[in-house]
Amino acid sequence: MTQQDLLRKAKPIKLVAFDIDGIMTDGRLYFTSLGDEIKAFNVKDGLGLNLLRKSGVEVAIITGRTSELVNRRARDLKIGKLIQGREDKKIALQELMAQENLSAEQIAYMGDDLPDLPAIRHAGLGVTVADALPIVKQHADLITEANGGDGAVREFCDWLLQAQGNLDKVLEPYLR
Repeated sequence: MTQQDLLRKAKPIKLVAFDIDGIMTDGRLYFTSLGDEIKAFNVKDGLGLNLLRKSGVEVAIITGRTSELVNRRARDLKIGKLIQGREDKKIALQELMAQENLSAEQIAYMGDDLPDLPAIRHAGLGVTVADALPIVKQHADLITEANGGDGAVREFCDWLLQAQGNLDKVLEPYLR
């Protein structure tokens, strides 16, 4: 896909849905001896998500697992569109599209593994990370240079803001 094609696909995006494990985290699952789950989130990714929302692009999370940590991260980032425990992410994405009255061309989806593949293929802009499965990379429109959990979300957020002509606007308050 050419850079021109990518920019054309980026222009109509109004909502981006993200997977959690392998996208917002490095994909590892950590458990304490008491069975508590631990996840590490990149703070730069969080700011990127907030900048996207400030530009008018909505943010959603669709994840196959259910976790109180994800609830907390979504709350902290004021992400109201949170869908957990859904293995069929394409159907979850379609339900979200119907709720928001959006077409596939207005949606981007970022995932890294086989359960994400149908949603990546369905979305107007399918995105994955550098350390995604090869088959997922084959079907994604855009592959970040960063690995999941290592700033890949921020990289994509900045790219989309630039592609839609909104990066300078959201950076302006920080440059005063």
